[in-house]
Amino acid sequence: MASLDDGNHTTVTEFILLGLTDDPVLRVVLFIIILCIYLVTVSGNLSTILLIRVSSQLHHPMYFFLSHLASVDIGISSSVTPNMLVNFLLERNTISFLGCGIQLGSAAFFGSTESFLLAAMAYDRFMAICNPLLYSTKMSTQVCIQLLVGSYVGGFLNASSFTLSFFSFLFCGSNKVNHFFCDFTPLVELSCSDNNVLLILDSFSAGSIIVITVFIIAISYTYILITILKMRSTEGRHKAFSTCTSHLTAVTVFYELLHLFM
Repeated sequence: MASLDDGNHTTVTEFILLGLTDDPVLRVVLFIIILCIYLVTVSGNLSTILLIRVSSQLHHPMYFFLSHLASVDIGISSSVTPNMLVNFLLERNTISFLGCGIQLGSAAFFGSTESFLLAAMAYDRFMAICNPLLYSTKMSTQVCIQLLVGSYVGGFLNASSFTLSFFSFLFCGSNKVNHFFCDFTPLVELSCSDNNVLLILDSFSAGSIIVITVFIIAISYTYILITILKMRSTEGRHKAFSTCTSHLTAVTVFYELLHLFM
């Protein structure tokens, strides 16, 4: 059942995800494409984690953060994609009320954690290129663990904010979510309770994370660029740029996807 009567209202117990398209042929095509992308993403990240763990030459702060970034990337993909793939094959795309809350919370957790990890990696590259003599001290094992724990705690607090808001919402009308997963904004539009305060708090939480992490990344790479341009050796410049390539690629892809989903 999609709903239960409660007096003069209807209490929503499941949501219908409208998805990307109703065209049955296009749904099959999208299923194949997204499945391939998902499998490549998961296998690529698992390979990265395994390679970093087994290779002693990669036991450095940058690869330490990269392995956790790969783990979080798997989490982001797995919080949305499997359910979306199943729904491509079903005529009626539904998700339970509890499942919707879990999906919202996990997407918020992994998304915000990745933002913090990308900022931590930018700081790591800043210290490595701009302050190489202090690098081993400033990026010690203890510091790396503190940055990692801080990233996960920040992600947990942000996810808790969105999850608690969701379970405090009252849904008494339509249960059709105009999206392919349980995103916060479409759910707010369905809620029939007064969400102004919660909406402001959650928007502030998510916005603060984006602004702070982007600021850290921008400042770090501004100093990195200035330092690289001051280098006299062409080989030194190339080496410095090459150490930043993977991180800059991850930053670009992450924020492009974030812009696409928002």
